[in-house]
Amino acid sequence: MNVRLLPARPPAAAIAPIVRVLAFAGVTPTMLTTAGFIGNVLGAALVIEGSLLAAGVVVLLASALDMLDGALARATGSASRFGAMYDSTLDRLSEAAVLFGIAWYAIDTGSREQAMLAFASVVGSLMVSYVRARAEGLNLQLRDGIFTRAERVVLTAAMLITGYLRWGLWILAIMSLFTAFQRLWIASGMLIAQDAPPRPAGAAAKAEPRR
Repeated sequence: MNVRLLPARPPAAAIAPIVRVLAFAGVTPTMLTTAGFIGNVLGAALVIEGSLLAAGVVVLLASALDMLDGALARATGSASRFGAMYDSTLDRLSEAAVLFGIAWYAIDTGSREQAMLAFASVVGSLMVSYVRARAEGLNLQLRDGIFTRAERVVLTAAMLITGYLRWGLWILAIMSLFTAFQRLWIASGMLIAQDAPPRPAGAAAKAEPRR
């Protein structure tokens, strides 16, 4: 059973009116994806400048835009493999940019601990996505994970807005790495089960207990 802290997608009923307005205005999913990435880069720049509150708000709004692109693609019938690849790539770059900004800010303020935690968070974030991508390349459906992109975005924005960077980074680093290993464990079990040679019918019969 897949345990998640937040839903993988926002509720359809909540975003449907927004999606209809965007579609009517001629906004494309690629535009939303690009705008979300630019917003996260701006958020990273604000972090470097020390404007943590503004950065947190910008990151939250930019990531919200990015979470609408899939719904807009489905609503307008414009979903494509290019769009999926473009979205996934910019998602990773967006997270890396914000955490790079946090690491830069930590170095400027003399906090090596926070800089290392930001680095660990980047590694964890990328590995969570890589394990899923590698599993899907091996024909596995892998959506399990307790701390995926939605949780990471909310936590990152929250720690910037509140200023609790140290505690937020500890949670982000630990939970991201944990989720990467969680996915690796699940995928490994599925692959081992699939690759196991079938048991002979006679062996199965002998394994049954006598009555």
